[in-house]
Amino acid sequence: MSRATLGIGKKLASLWLPLVLLSLATVARAADPLPSWNDGAARKAIVEFVKGTTTPGSPGFVPPADRIATFDQDGTLWVEQPMYAQVMFCLDRVPALAKAKPELANTEPFKTVLSGDRAAIAKLPQEDLVKVLAATLTGMSVEQFSADVRQWLATAKDPRWHRPYTELTYQPMQEVLQYLRAHGYKTYIVTGGGQDFVRAYAEKVYGIPPEQVVGSALGTSYGYDKEGRPMLTREAQLLLNDDKAGKPEGIHLVIGRRPRAAFGNSPGDQQMLEYTRAGDGARLAMLVLHDDAKREYAYGPAQGLPDSKVGTFPQAFYDQAAKQGWIVISMKNDWRRVFAFEK
Repeated sequence: MSRATLGIGKKLASLWLPLVLLSLATVARAADPLPSWNDGAARKAIVEFVKGTTTPGSPGFVPPADRIATFDQDGTLWVEQPMYAQVMFCLDRVPALAKAKPELANTEPFKTVLSGDRAAIAKLPQEDLVKVLAATLTGMSVEQFSADVRQWLATAKDPRWHRPYTELTYQPMQEVLQYLRAHGYKTYIVTGGGQDFVRAYAEKVYGIPPEQVVGSALGTSYGYDKEGRPMLTREAQLLLNDDKAGKPEGIHLVIGRRPRAAFGNSPGDQQMLEYTRAGDGARLAMLVLHDDAKREYAYGPAQGLPDSKVGTFPQAFYDQAAKQGWIVISMKNDWRRVFAFEK
């Protein structure tokens, strides 16, 4: 072979080798089911759990029918600060409600909400917020309520990122949902939020159909519309408070099987994680710790983080997680990126 030929070969190699390496790296990333996770104990636990429970012949193999995974929503699947999205939805509905019922304009807590004073609204006691929720979440058909939720989500934007709330889902958790489903798991949302509120968008946002959403549920009454068609009207009657002990109760009521994996982010998820881990065989219990003020928020007060009334994560709960074998996910250290729109 001539020197000229060798020279040409070296030049071609210098041009093509980087492209080949780039292609191989792209294929590797595409094959990675959790590309938004950093290597660490949390990622390893998820991968080993899925492998161990879905590989035939494995000691921890779980039949497909028993592959159930439950996820809290607020603070676990999407942003919950500075206030839960459903509360923002209800506050935004007050002006229309006051227009239909003018007497509310001079009645608390609606007067404070209508003032637009965010500081004053933030100081409203829980019982006043309950009044706002009861007034704005009831009295309409279930179909009208779902339509109202979808219409609000189409235009409402988070005050920090100025993006729709539906874009503020955590990309690493979206990948876990998809990873589990790819291995035969049914994924459920088990939330303290309103069941019908979450059902209005869960399938589009998370790939979770309405029948796989368990949440706090109001009663309905059967009746007929103006054209005589049967309808259900939302009533101010709480059927299920799907928080704390209500979560395993709701799981039993709606799902009928104990989860194999459960994900949460606050003491409101404690009983769901306890219930999950109490079953036989391989189990996975994980908690998201919000410790990344730059990319999302930092609040605890566990690990010296700032305290918060929304999604509180006390140090005692953090310590309990270690004792119970629950894995705490550090948003700062375990997540390569938080949102899909991050570059």
